[in-house]
Amino acid sequence: MGWHPTGRFTFTAMATKYEQRGVSATKAEVHQAIEGLDKGLYPRAFCKVLPDIAGGDANWCNVMHADTAGTKTSLAYVYWRETGDLSVWEGIVQDSLVMNLDDMGCVGAVDNILISSTIGRNKNRIPGEVLKTIIQGAEKFKDNMAEQGIGLHLTGGETADVGDIVRTIDVGYTTFARLRRDELIVNNIKPGNVIVGLASYGQATYETEYNGGMGSNGLTSARHDVFKHDYATKYPESFDPEVDRSVVYSGSRSLTETITVGGQETTVGKLVLSPTRTYLPVLKRLLDEVGPMLDGLIHCTGGAQTKVIKFVDQVRVVKDSLFAVPPLFELIRQESGTDWRELYQVFNMGHRLEVYLAPERAQAVIDIANSFGIDAQIVGHVEAAERPEVRLTTPGGVESYYE
Repeated sequence: MGWHPTGRFTFTAMATKYEQRGVSATKAEVHQAIEGLDKGLYPRAFCKVLPDIAGGDANWCNVMHADTAGTKTSLAYVYWRETGDLSVWEGIVQDSLVMNLDDMGCVGAVDNILISSTIGRNKNRIPGEVLKTIIQGAEKFKDNMAEQGIGLHLTGGETADVGDIVRTIDVGYTTFARLRRDELIVNNIKPGNVIVGLASYGQATYETEYNGGMGSNGLTSARHDVFKHDYATKYPESFDPEVDRSVVYSGSRSLTETITVGGQETTVGKLVLSPTRTYLPVLKRLLDEVGPMLDGLIHCTGGAQTKVIKFVDQVRVVKDSLFAVPPLFELIRQESGTDWRELYQVFNMGHRLEVYLAPERAQAVIDIANSFGIDAQIVGHVEAAERPEVRLTTPGGVESYYE
């Protein structure tokens, strides 16, 4: 991307389609903006960890997080408009919550979490029935997690009509937890560690249907690459009007086209909209049984399979035994023609949680994941290097990524 004399950024021929759609997989500008800011008590922790401001106890700390479902709401909006299916909004609630909760789980916060919502809608397009579904969806998710021994506490929040700045709806949450410092997980990823990956797809024991594994990253790319251009004309409010129309809804699939995955029939739209799987039940048991043995926990969100590079130094993270590409991501690849390098930097491609620990402890992690119906396997290892590197063996060959 370069600077044009007119004052506009222009994309070079090397720019990815993701960038052409106004999104960055690496969030380079965000990281530049926050460079030099206080990184908290433990800079390598997956979330920023603060002193115990809430309780004033030096043995405790505070963790606070904020995130949204991102542009997944745009796809939910179009699917709901096409089908009248309100249940997709429950999925959006889970997407937004899990993007907070599973990040916090990677530092050890898996219980007694306070949650506040921030919802901005365009009232002309989002009626009260959608808001009701979203608000009730948070209660439903909370109750589902309570059955798994996870304590979530909804504290209310803000719902605003902001049609001047929001084209459809934005759904976000802020989460807070207080935990003992000696229970924290602070990443100390080191040579000799193996990496156990936990599948993002399939059906966990606490899920009601097959999960395509999408999560809440890469949706701008997925919805435009998979679904047909008719939706651009029908729902112009669902995308940025500044984006080149050639990369808007450029796929061939219909949202309501049926597809069979994992032995279950669904629609292509619902497959892409699969609610982001939470690993909290798994993490809670993992921390109870293996906690002191963990050298790192990574939630493969923004940056996908390269996410870990932000939390290491002088190591090479080698992932040479990755999961076979799940059906959803193979569909995205076929529709988009995106190269393997970009796919693995945008999408989790099969696993969204990584556990770093000594080789002899790996089977315990796999067994715990399997007990929840989640596939898990050793996907790689860590070795010494002069600078941070992630090296992936993809179906298209070996790809290296640097900080």
